[in-house]
Amino acid sequence: MPLTPEEWHRWFTVQARWTQETRLWLYRQADLSNARAILEVGCGSGVITAELAHLVPGRVVVGLDCDPQMINVARRRDGAPLYVLGDAHTLPFPAEHFDIVVSHYLFLWLARPERAIREMARVVRAGGSVLACAEPDYGGRVDYPPELEETGRLQAAALRKQGADPQIGRRLGELFVGAGLQVTLGVMGGQWELPPHAGAGNDFEAEWDVRERDLAPLCPCDRLRMWRALDRMALESGRRVLFVPTFYAWGRKNP
Repeated sequence: MPLTPEEWHRWFTVQARWTQETRLWLYRQADLSNARAILEVGCGSGVITAELAHLVPGRVVVGLDCDPQMINVARRRDGAPLYVLGDAHTLPFPAEHFDIVVSHYLFLWLARPERAIREMARVVRAGGSVLACAEPDYGGRVDYPPELEETGRLQAAALRKQGADPQIGRRLGELFVGAGLQVTLGVMGGQWELPPHAGAGNDFEAEWDVRERDLAPLCPCDRLRMWRALDRMALESGRRVLFVPTFYAWGRKNP
């Protein structure tokens, strides 16, 4: 079953919570507080775009996405930013229009990430920053206990089937350098609270909603239900480890 816009928004909110510390650090490196115009490419339901608008009120903040349904959800949720329907591969903005361009779990899904990063570099001003706040690399995924390892292999296969690149994280450096940006790269650490803390149950359900959507074409429903139950038991017993290396990049455009 496809996810509803509300279910997607819940998932995007969970992802944003995971990466918040790194994202705020990137904003400081890019001098967000002094930026006059900011663009998020691949804004989805507007979770990150709304965050940017709230951090720098009164500035021009634009969110762009190719999905009209997501743009409508974002507009209903927060009218402060400007939300634009458009393609990351051909950004509908003039050159050097923004001080900062941001993305979050975007390059994973792009058919031509090299073209998209060149477009992001084109529309950022000289001396400005392009921030890839989070891009996963499922090639380094760690699942424990062992009976859950197959879920990781199937997740990567499901992403490839959808046209995604599950190992995009390791490519961020070459993408940014190829676009002429000076780049600082890093990978986020992992942290687990076991047994799950208050509120983590909602994160678990949101993650499994997305996982079941991805895995449903590849395995029977009864196996998915079994894995979901095993995952919850492992989490509650303190045995569960799930780590997907998640890379970030801060690119600076030469003055």
